[in-house]
Amino acid sequence: MTFDVKQMGSFIGEKFKHISAETLGWLAVIVIHCATIPTLLAAMTGLTDKLPSVDLVLLAWGGLILLFAKAAVQKDMLNLVTIGLGFILQSVFMVLIFFK
Repeated sequence: MTFDVKQMGSFIGEKFKHISAETLGWLAVIVIHCATIPTLLAAMTGLTDKLPSVDLVLLAWGGLILLFAKAAVQKDMLNLVTIGLGFILQSVFMVLIFFK
């Protein structure tokens, strides 16, 4: 099997044609929410006692708040619900860690 850069480039280009800006926005929100989830789950299960650094959490939540505000201005219910549910889940994880 040979590696052909041109063939790989055309394959990627063809696949990205079908991805919408909405899909990329959703993926961005999911990735930002997932930035702290592994560490929070590890802390909840007792695998570690280290929590994510405060600056990471503040920057991730700051970005999500800005995306939430943008969705509110655009009246984009799908992103409002997605980001809102993410905030709720992360808050539940943090409450379970701090008050267990």
